[in-house]
Amino acid sequence: MFKWLLAFFNAKEKDNMKKYLIVGLGNIGEKYENTRHNIGFKILNHYASSNNFTFKTDKLGDIAYHKIKGRTLVFLKPSTYMNLSGKAIKYWMNKEKIPFDNLLVVTDDLNLSFGAIRLKSKGSDGGHNGLKDTQEKLQTTKYNRFRFGISSDFSKGRQVDYVLGNWSEEENDSLKERLKISNQIIESFVLSGLKNTMNDYNGK
Repeated sequence: MFKWLLAFFNAKEKDNMKKYLIVGLGNIGEKYENTRHNIGFKILNHYASSNNFTFKTDKLGDIAYHKIKGRTLVFLKPSTYMNLSGKAIKYWMNKEKIPFDNLLVVTDDLNLSFGAIRLKSKGSDGGHNGLKDTQEKLQTTKYNRFRFGISSDFSKGRQVDYVLGNWSEEENDSLKERLKISNQIIESFVLSGLKNTMNDYNGK
């Protein structure tokens, strides 16, 4: 009996290692839909539409599930608004029993030029409220993040207007190619791991 239980729990643990939580940060509501701050939502929406699955509203966010090569991807768009993103992330990590190594948080970054990509396994919040709350709720700075550059092309005192402003027509055109690459990054993270993905995509 003991051996059977041990085998059962070992199998469950292995299943959890094949499960990934991909979180896109953003704000809910139509007025935020096409803003720079919502690139996390936009990247997840594009991946979903490219792979023919949809999100459903659940506790603390919109959730979707997708499988590739034996791995289960859990996609989360928190409904807590940006400043409380960590609450939703912590809840779904616990609910789905996601290991820290299998968490990827997708976010905008003012410190990177438009469309630039930077993947990291740890780091400060860089003044980003969504990352700040995630750090506080998870009690660590060691979690994987996929940072998408939105540049800092705004005048002094206009940061909020800029990040909550809509993409320009030129940016929207360029986003098409960047979103395709973002799909590749998500799948590379799941299938090849963070280190290989960083080597292949950082700076591209």
